[in-house]
Amino acid sequence: MEVEVYSKGKIYYQTYERGLKTSELKETGVTEKRGTRIHFVPDEQIFNVTELSYDILSRRLRELAFLNKGINIFIEDERFDKSQSYCYEGGIVSFVEYLNKLHTVLHEPIFIEGYRNDVNIEVAIQYNGTYKENIFSFANNINTVEGGFHLIGFKAALTRSINQYATNGNLPKNLSAKISGDDVREGLTAIISIRIKSPQFEGQTKTKLGNSEVKGLVESLINEKLSAFMEENPAVSRKIMEKAVDAARARDAAKRARDLARNKGALIDSTLPGKLAECQISDPALRELFLVEGDSAGGSAKQGRDRKFQAILPLKGKILNVEKARFDKILRSEEIKNIITALGTGVGKEEYDIDKIRYHKIIIMTDADVDGSHIRTLLLTFFYRQMPELVDKGYLYIAQPPLFKIGKGKRESYMKDENELNDFILKKICEKKQVKIVHNGKILSDHHLFIFLCNLSEYASAMTKLENRGFDPFVIEMLIKADVQDKTFLQDREKMGFLKEKIEAKGYVTELLFWNEEDGMFELIVKLPDKNNYRQTVAIGRGLIYASDFQKCLILNKKLEADDIPPFEVYTNDLDGAPVVMEDKRLLLQYLLEDGKKGINIQRYKGLGEMNPEQLWQTTMHPDKRNLLKVNVEDAVESDEIFTILMGDEVEPRRNFIQNNALEVSMLDI
Repeated sequence: MEVEVYSKGKIYYQTYERGLKTSELKETGVTEKRGTRIHFVPDEQIFNVTELSYDILSRRLRELAFLNKGINIFIEDERFDKSQSYCYEGGIVSFVEYLNKLHTVLHEPIFIEGYRNDVNIEVAIQYNGTYKENIFSFANNINTVEGGFHLIGFKAALTRSINQYATNGNLPKNLSAKISGDDVREGLTAIISIRIKSPQFEGQTKTKLGNSEVKGLVESLINEKLSAFMEENPAVSRKIMEKAVDAARARDAAKRARDLARNKGALIDSTLPGKLAECQISDPALRELFLVEGDSAGGSAKQGRDRKFQAILPLKGKILNVEKARFDKILRSEEIKNIITALGTGVGKEEYDIDKIRYHKIIIMTDADVDGSHIRTLLLTFFYRQMPELVDKGYLYIAQPPLFKIGKGKRESYMKDENELNDFILKKICEKKQVKIVHNGKILSDHHLFIFLCNLSEYASAMTKLENRGFDPFVIEMLIKADVQDKTFLQDREKMGFLKEKIEAKGYVTELLFWNEEDGMFELIVKLPDKNNYRQTVAIGRGLIYASDFQKCLILNKKLEADDIPPFEVYTNDLDGAPVVMEDKRLLLQYLLEDGKKGINIQRYKGLGEMNPEQLWQTTMHPDKRNLLKVNVEDAVESDEIFTILMGDEVEPRRNFIQNNALEVSMLDI
């Protein structure tokens, strides 16, 4: 790590390695700059992963730009020619607007700022039409995901201010329920950011603020300024009050629904006759609950499970989409009530207690089709919105049932997806086939042939995705052979002119070569033969060259090029008999895959119900043989956004998401 400090008109420089300084601090020059420049390279002896993630870094820098209004933060990834600049003059007000961009908002953001005992406090508040709260707290730009005294003070002040406003004659006379803190936070999006000289963070991850004096400081400032705002802005205050009153009424209705269900035994009967098949041991840390799609698969799971520690809860149909439903409606859903009862945690702010959970592994097990994916998404939405601690504590998993069963004689194998199936077939074909490169007489067999075919399979998959986007495979191959791999080529007029001539020499028509001002490089428009593609023209420029699939083709081509010299001759292992001649590497792959499938029976499972109990146990439920995906949240803002897009009320963002990602679909049942 190299550090340069610009201070008091001078430049200071020092280097470090593995936690220790490797040079003394020295003065290297003069400057008018102020600040610090740090350059570092991750050490492979310390970090398991040294690959820097552009997405993670850009999200954090965007967050910092929101928290420090007016500051311009620039990130550039020279590996993929990606860059982004972040600057928000509105600060955390812009942050709230960003979080609410997919929601119907009730008013303009409310911004509160002030100092209390040298503590700088900033709060931005905006209500939307949803039924969930979305609050983020920060201390000295650190995301305090576990909260702390600044968050406690904010919540107390918000509840107090709105209740105070209500007691001044602004509460509907027919409301019998008292407005609680949960009521005033329904539909709330808020950012709390403080700057304090001596922060004290609690816990291993240092994400909870422990300065107890901050609570009173935040509470007094918010109470004073929010109360004044509400008195001065009756129209906005009325909307906030109506939202809180509706929430209080819904909470009261939910309480009655919960009491009614409890009286009928629906929320306390832990056996759920005919539904939940309970396990025998009592230690939650050792118990597993499978949420299974359908009674048929549920029946197989009940018979195939290990009764000692595995419980089964079959689910009928698709559960309620909780993203669009209020809490009282959620409690009226029969399937959701069954899940709540089975878990034992209760639900809702008043009763929910994660420490009462009866299983430390909740496994969603649905069919490998579109309906199964939809049910899985609905369940994930329910857990993310109503029981987020399940995800935080690592209790939620997704089962990975196999997609294929391979049978040959009495032997059976299971493959989780098409990639694993292809690898199986390629290994099988490499045991009995050899490929000769006619040009140099080289023979590919066994492990060397398998590696070549695996790379070729990945190459063909990436090429197919590019073809789906409208790019002609011959043009792509031409670009790869011409070593068009980054902006240095696209910015060179002479090279682009030569590429234009090569493409025309192959019989294609080029319509235009121009300088794209926005991308800062040339772009070539090529007209494709109608018979090859539904698109008339494609643009060879930044959008293609830096596409992940094109970059993948470039990397794989480097691995393939030494042996990619057609024609290829395919022999059986003894090299006897007439060979099969292939003039193209993709045709070679297709031929070998088809030949490898001969003599074996491939069954594609559409649902879990197609498996008998023993098959389901061996492939999906056996702890030593199954594959489970653990559900976790890497970015709370992005997770909230994707749930809102996919499951929320607004149709337009969902339509745009589908259109933008349509070509990336790998599975579609029609």
